[in-house]
Amino acid sequence: MTLVRPRVVVLDYGSGNLRSAQRALDRVGAQVCATDDFDAALNCDGLVVPGVGAFAACMTGLRGVRGDVIIDRRLAGARPVLGICVGMQVLFETGDEHGVRTDGCGQWPGTVGRLTAPVLPHMGWNTVRPGAGSVLFAGLDPASRFYFVHSYAATSVDLPPGGRLAAPLLTWAEHGEPFIAAIEHGPLSATQFHPEKSGDVGAALLANWVETLR
Repeated sequence: MTLVRPRVVVLDYGSGNLRSAQRALDRVGAQVCATDDFDAALNCDGLVVPGVGAFAACMTGLRGVRGDVIIDRRLAGARPVLGICVGMQVLFETGDEHGVRTDGCGQWPGTVGRLTAPVLPHMGWNTVRPGAGSVLFAGLDPASRFYFVHSYAATSVDLPPGGRLAAPLLTWAEHGEPFIAAIEHGPLSATQFHPEKSGDVGAALLANWVETLR
């Protein structure tokens, strides 16, 4: 029996290493294209939001293709979205770069800011501490290392008191200070690291995500 290859769109909004993401997702069984087409991104089985560079520039590009609207509509319909690197950061409420605050997509409350660390950017391989019950990290060796390249990160999700919003499942890493390395929250998932550049363990993580689309 041939497994159906889920349709995945890597959102092309002028930021991110699209080819690496495409190749990695194809390798683990997805039918992948990179496009800025609104309908294709809205109606695919899974949407990947990549991102490199500055938070503000990524938000400008994302809004230019109505990516913020696509993300919001997909999540309203419980349709999966995966953010990678700055594609994770822009899902937060605010980015703070050199004192300039930029509105993000607002899917999670909190601010993405510069890490407090002796050396930046944080570039290279690092271990992570997945939350209990993680789907993304299911079956992966706890000693696995993932490839990071960033100077900014979220260090908290600022949920309002009273439990009105369900808490996301957080995976942590450390570089100078603890920061959020991945988030899983219903149909919305994201990684601060680059799974598409993390070799076999990154491929295993992407395979876990693609499996949720079947």
